[in-house]
Amino acid sequence: MILERSIDTFLRHVRIERGLAENTVWAYTRDLSRYREWLDENGVDAFTDVTGAHVTAFLRSLSQSGEKKLSPTSIARSLSSVRSLHRFLLEEGVVAIDVAKEVKPPKQQDRLPKAISIAQVEALLATASGDAPQAIRDRALLELLYATGARVSEVCSLNVDDVVDTDIVRLTGKGDKQRIVPIGSYARTALDEYLVRVRPALSARGAATPALFLGLRGQRVSRQNAWLIIKAAADRAGLAEHVSPHTLRHSFATHLLQGGADVRVVQELLGHSSVATTQIYTLVTADTLRDMYTQSHPRARADS
Repeated sequence: MILERSIDTFLRHVRIERGLAENTVWAYTRDLSRYREWLDENGVDAFTDVTGAHVTAFLRSLSQSGEKKLSPTSIARSLSSVRSLHRFLLEEGVVAIDVAKEVKPPKQQDRLPKAISIAQVEALLATASGDAPQAIRDRALLELLYATGARVSEVCSLNVDDVVDTDIVRLTGKGDKQRIVPIGSYARTALDEYLVRVRPALSARGAATPALFLGLRGQRVSRQNAWLIIKAAADRAGLAEHVSPHTLRHSFATHLLQGGADVRVVQELLGHSSVATTQIYTLVTADTLRDMYTQSHPRARADS
């Protein structure tokens, strides 16, 4: 119970005092619940008894738990949660030393974002055709995702008033940071059609809500619903194996850079706090150029 109370206090702190997004708080809750259970199983009743060796052993257990084994990325995220907890406990005077501070996360392989080609994006978007209300809504949602490079959660949290002008949308990203992103003519046309022909009827089916994208019962479209819309479109386009919730975002960034956009402009559009995060997309475009060169230049390979 002592462990649980300390974790609950920390979670209230990040939710109320730090104002973190609910998705972030949920991730903390999941990671720290797993940590508490491991401490309980290993006879640790209070955080004053936790050592660096305990934290290291906990991380090791995450990579050795059979079917529930976590990836290096997930383990690193869990360590980040544990570190935040122990830093908070030190600041609150609950413990005298931050035992998690020096614990190192597992090495991670560089993972390049997976983008699909422009032709594949067009095939994906083309699947949301037709005059049915659901098809019109899905087309607007998919076009907006690719036009803005927004995260699925950002598009789902949009309100009607966030469509600032005829070709601008206001997105709210991580840490409640807002950014203005232009949208192209295809997305604008699809969005106009949805707002005029479909949203009023959907809105009448449920309680009044400012949400931009509505479900068939008039409620805000959730992240899970948006993902199902993307997955269904990918299935119809024959791209199921290549599409994830972030695919249109990755493709947006990759295609901009391939078209000559400056990396810092792409950083602003994506809402990255550091340009280093955006620069990983330049590796994707460099690999594409290298492949094209190897395939096309008459003296690129010795066996040519």
